Amino acid sequence: MSHPTLALCIPAYNAAAYLPRLLESALAQTILFDEIWVYDDCSQDETQKIAEQFGAKVVRGEVNRGCSHGKNELAQYTTCDWIHFHDADDALYPNFVEQAHEWMQLENRPDVVLFNYECRLYETDEVIGFRKFNDAELREDAISYSIREQINPFCGLYCRARFLQAGGYDTDPLVLYNEDVAFHCRLAIAGLKFAADPTVTVINYCRSNSMSSANQIKCSRAQFHVMRKVAEAVNSKYSTEIAQRLWQIAGVSAAQLDWENADNCVDLAKSLSNKIPEEVSTIFQLIGKWNPHFAIRFREWFIRLLKPQLRKQFAK
Repeated sequence: MSHPTLALCIPAYNAAAYLPRLLESALAQTILFDEIWVYDDCSQDETQKIAEQFGAKVVRGEVNRGCSHGKNELAQYTTCDWIHFHDADDALYPNFVEQAHEWMQLENRPDVVLFNYECRLYETDEVIGFRKFNDAELREDAISYSIREQINPFCGLYCRARFLQAGGYDTDPLVLYNEDVAFHCRLAIAGLKFAADPTVTVINYCRSNSMSSANQIKCSRAQFHVMRKVAEAVNSKYSTEIAQRLWQIAGVSAAQLDWENADNCVDLAKSLSNKIPEEVSTIFQLIGKWNPHFAIRFREWFIRLLKPQLRKQFAK
């Protein structure tokens, strides 16, 4: 692969208002993408027209099937060696492709590279934080890292051949709303090599009406199913990490008063590991050993009684 090629792949649904900023940032790269693809997921606006105005190749879906299906479709259509998925409402710094080429041209290159990114409020453009990945931990055990950390594809660079070999995105409706974690766990379990680049190359815009913020209970339920499927795929090797993650999801579900999902998380966590999370209080640990279902209810009642401000976000 003396001159590896790179495609920008954008799943889009009713994204006409967002696409110009992203596509302008794609065309402002110091080294241009070899291809730009947009999957128009049966939009009702001018998504296709806007994409074509900026020179993107458009694949039009006849039925709305979601962004995971769109990403898999685009990975099949492009002929590039590498792919970068990007949400229509985010943007790129001009250095993304140039930085990606440094990795793509390595002799012993990884299959997946994660770039640090900047978080901004969509409404005001205010910088609210940065996401940094741990290169050493990713290289040492990508499966463990993918279980423990939320990894989004808008900061990733993926070897297309290895992506296809791993099966791409899981389109199971049960993992919708947490498909990105399912995706990176799948790649790691398939043996793809991960690395991280400390360079900030991406801008993630946080919107108050995003799919995740508007569907918090669905997100937590999807997280449970992702961990369930990961547990089935890795047998008992990562039981501790998966159980720890399930306890965290149970806590979020309790905050949403979704006791069914909270109980499902606790049951699966207990079947994998009898260890109660160490970061919780001693009282919770003691009650958890006696009755874990009561423990999460007692903890939630205690928080709502003494720290009600912590639950305002779930009351909106």
